[in-house]
Formats: sequence, structure tokens, C-alpha cells
Amino acid sequence: MNTRPPESPPRVEVAAAVLLRRDPDRFLLACRPEDKVYAGYWEFPGGKIEAGETPPVALTRELQEELGVTLETASPWLRRDFDYPHARVRIHFLRVTKWQGEIGVSAPVEHSALHWQTLDAPCKLAPLLPANLPILKALSLPVRMGITRTETRGVPAELARLEKAQQQGLRLIQMRDHALAPAQRQGFLHRLMETAKAYASIVLLNENGDGASAELARVSGAHGLHLTARALAQTTARPDFPWVGASCHNAAELARAASLQLDYALLGPVLPTPSHPDTPALGWSRFARLIADTPIPVFALGGQNARTLSIAQTHGAHGIAGIRSEMTEDGSAHGNDNDDSQYG
Repeated sequence: MNTRPPESPPRVEVAAAVLLRRDPDRFLLACRPEDKVYAGYWEFPGGKIEAGETPPVALTRELQEELGVTLETASPWLRRDFDYPHARVRIHFLRVTKWQGEIGVSAPVEHSALHWQTLDAPCKLAPLLPANLPILKALSLPVRMGITRTETRGVPAELARLEKAQQQGLRLIQMRDHALAPAQRQGFLHRLMETAKAYASIVLLNENGDGASAELARVSGAHGLHLTARALAQTTARPDFPWVGASCHNAAELARAASLQLDYALLGPVLPTPSHPDTPALGWSRFARLIADTPIPVFALGGQNARTLSIAQTHGAHGIAGIRSEMTEDGSAHGNDNDDSQYG
């Protein structure tokens, strides 16, 4: 008698488009028509990847059929597996930033409704397809992360630098600074939180595994934690904060961050950095291979500056992270172009 459990059916490969437009920053959601499963549910437009197609090729075909537009510029972003009652799917989400034609004008729209959702506003559309819910939070994560270095710069200089960076568009800050005395670190965080509140920035505390940053985050009202690789290895359940990410250096650490359902990972160094001259750089090709199957956003770390953001996203990164100087929201750099990394 064969007692082997039945094998699960193969996953249906799907390509989904996160169409992005600026002024203001928005993304497109579409409502499924009456003749499809989950009729009336909102989703990112896209469809099944046919035999022999890559995700970009499939998405080009689907956008032409569904929205009447021709895809021009798209980059890989996230890949998520999801089990519906009727099917097991693997969704390849691509960020689409350029297309030809007018949606719903160049050709009829297959969806029953369309909506341009503002990035920084809560989504009130309902119901949403369950597989798309984590994508909404990932989209709200800024694409540039600034990392503090207060021990070498001093508190006044670092606060001034961070405020300038926020004036120029930085909205995500990781505070490290473990070498500061506890009272000094707490005072620096208090002042940082004041400026962050004014700019609606997200502030995360670097947690090295001793629990001090987690406790400080709770009492200060910081938005979450960034786990070092050491802290990630020690963590058995996601910390109870709105935002939690981790530093990773290999596939195993990326998988652990994903299994804990963290909101993002940092991976590097991607390029050589003056601060770590003896650490081998991953290079863009290996970086892309490592994150190809990762279901959470990944920031490229090491050797990053304003000009590498588009390169990083072409290779599947959510964005870039670094330490050394400011960067404006439109990508223009301020500071030394040879710096190994940049403020968000």
C-alpha cells in the first residue's frame, strides 16, 4: 500500500505590475471583473506567465491586453508564494516606471475599476486579494536609508546632517551608535525623534543582540528595530514593532529574515568600500542572484550613492542604504562622489 502523501500541484507562475507614477507618488490597483475568480477584489494588474515567457515578457503582454499600454521600463522587485483555495501561485512583482499609451484610452480595460493609490496614504479599497496585502506595506518603505555614525561625528554635527538630509527627502533612518554612553544615546535619539516627527520619517534602532536598543525603542517611541546579523541569528520570533529589518550577508541570513517575516533586509557589501577594504564585495550579479527569491524588500549596502539607486533597482533591490553623506529625493547627490555610501 502506498502511504506517500499526495504531491502538491506545481505553483502557477504569475507576473504582477506595480505601476508607479509621480506628482504625487501613486501606484495603480485594479478591480477584478465579474467573470473571474475573486470578482470584485482589488489587485495589482498582471496575469499568468505562459510557457517560454520571462516575467517581463509576460507582463508586457498582460498590460497590453488588460490596460492597453506598452511596457517600457520595469525592474524585478519581490517574489512571493501564496496558496489560494483554488490554486498555488508564485507572484513575480515588477516595478513599472515607464509605459507608452494611456490606460483605458489606448485599448479597453479588462478590469471593472481602476484606482491610483497615493503611496503615503492608507489604502481604503476593499476587499484586497490576500497575496497583495504585504506588498502595500513594502511599497510604503522609503527606498533610501540613512545610517548614523555619531561616534565619529559628534551629536550636534550628526543631528545637523540628518536634518539637512530630511529636508532633501530622506525618510528612513537607522540609528547605530552603540559606543555612545547610554544617557548620550538616549538624548541623541530624543532629538532625532523630534526632527523625524516633523518630516514623517521612520527611525529604527540598531539592535546588536543585548536587548538595549529594543528597550530604548519602546520607551522612546521609535518606529522599530534593525537587527545586526548576530541579533538576527539569536531571534526566534519577530520583535513586536511596526518596522523590523536585519543586516544580511548571505542566502541563509536572507532566508532567516524572510522566515521571521521581517519588513526588509540589508545585503552587502555590494561594491568595495573604503571603510571595509578587506571585505570581498558581492558585485551586482551575485547580489541579484541572492535576492531573486527573497519575498521581502532588500536594500543594497556598500559603495552606494545617488547614481547607484537605479542600478540597484535594476538588479532587484528595493533601494540603497549607507552612512556617509546626504542625498536628495530626486537622486542628486550632495557630498563626495567617492564616499562608500550615502544617506538614504
